Amino acid sequence: MEKYKIAVIVGSLRKESYNLKTAKALISLAPESLSLKIVNIADIPMYNQDLEATPPKQWVALREEIGSVDGVLFLTPEYNRSVPAVLKNVIDIGSRPYGQNSWDGKPGAVVSVSTGNISGFGANHHLRQSLTFVNVPTMAQPEAYIGGVATLFDDNGKLINDSTKKFLKSFMAAFEKWVATNVQQ
Repeated sequence: MEKYKIAVIVGSLRKESYNLKTAKALISLAPESLSLKIVNIADIPMYNQDLEATPPKQWVALREEIGSVDGVLFLTPEYNRSVPAVLKNVIDIGSRPYGQNSWDGKPGAVVSVSTGNISGFGANHHLRQSLTFVNVPTMAQPEAYIGGVATLFDDNGKLINDSTKKFLKSFMAAFEKWVATNVQQ
């Protein structure tokens, strides 16, 4: 069985982030053929083209890490009907300099996570728009909008809602097929 390396990008930096808890749940529910690793984006400097002459070491490391994986799984909260700046920053850094897009052709999926009922719908679709431009073929179905997330985990961060667990497991099975179908050899 081929093993696919997947970068997991979590767009919330909060220590007790529901997005991070959901990412960990997805990792635990993933098929064995997916090797998932959370990429820490907390300390990556904001993109500034003036720095490209001598890019910060965090940019270089991010670009190398994204370049080395087979696919990418994004988790995002919704801030003002869009994605957090830190997540957009990572996409911008990985897509530059021009002609050296680290994201190019990496199959991806988006999960939006929210305490509210709208479930991050706006952020999910805004992120998909950016991913289209940087040529990340993004899984269309099933869509993953995780709402009311505050009730889905126990005090230790363990997913306790069985229907959500079942959905996330099926989502990861679909993502496995998506990666296997779209991975660049």
